[in-house]
Amino acid sequence: MPSVDVVDLNKRKVGTVELPAAVFGQTANKVLVHEAVVMQRAGERQGTASTLRRGEVSGSGKKPWKQKHTGRARAGSVRSPVWRHGGSVFGPKPRSYGYGIPKQKYHRALQMALSSKVAAGDLVVVDDLTMAAPKTRQLEKVLAQLGVKKTSLLVVGEGAGDVVKAARNLPGVKVVSPERLSVYDVLRYDSLVIAQPILSRIQEAWA
Repeated sequence: MPSVDVVDLNKRKVGTVELPAAVFGQTANKVLVHEAVVMQRAGERQGTASTLRRGEVSGSGKKPWKQKHTGRARAGSVRSPVWRHGGSVFGPKPRSYGYGIPKQKYHRALQMALSSKVAAGDLVVVDDLTMAAPKTRQLEKVLAQLGVKKTSLLVVGEGAGDVVKAARNLPGVKVVSPERLSVYDVLRYDSLVIAQPILSRIQEAWA
C-alpha cells in the first residue's frame, strides 16, 4: 500500500497517509489507458462539420445540353460532383463521435493513471485545501509554495467554492470533484493536488 506525506499549504509536513492500493497502487497498462483517453476525447468532439450533397447545392436539374453531337463531354446536371460548385459525394455531415467502453475498464484505466502520478512523485496531498476568499493571487501563491509543476489538477469537495472561483483565471489549473475525475485530465496535468479528506471519496467512487 503506497504512502505519501501530508503537507499544509506552506508545504510543511504534518503527517503521512496510506493510499488505498486499489486506486493508487495499480500497475500501468498503456493499451488500456490509451483506449480510455481516445474514448473520452472522441466524446468531446463537436461533430458539426457539414458539406452540401448534390441534392442540396443550388442549380437546375435540367440536362445542360443534349447527349450527343455537341463535341462536349456528356453531362446530366450542373450539380454533378465533378463540376465546379457541384455537390459533395462523401463529405461529412453532423454526427456524434462518442462511444463507450465497459465501466470496469474505464475505472481500471483511471486507477492506473492515478497510480502513475504516485509513482512519478507528482501527487501532493494537503491537509486542508480551502481558502478564506476567492483570490486568484492567493491561490497562485499557494501552488507556488506547494512546489507543483506548470499545470495542476486540484481535487476538492463541495465546500471549496472559493478555490473554484480563484482558479478560473489561472491558466493550466483545473478544479474537479472526486466523482468528476477523468483519465485524460489526470494524465494531461503535470501535478495532482488532493485534499486529504477527499481520499476516501476517491476510493469510494473509483475503487
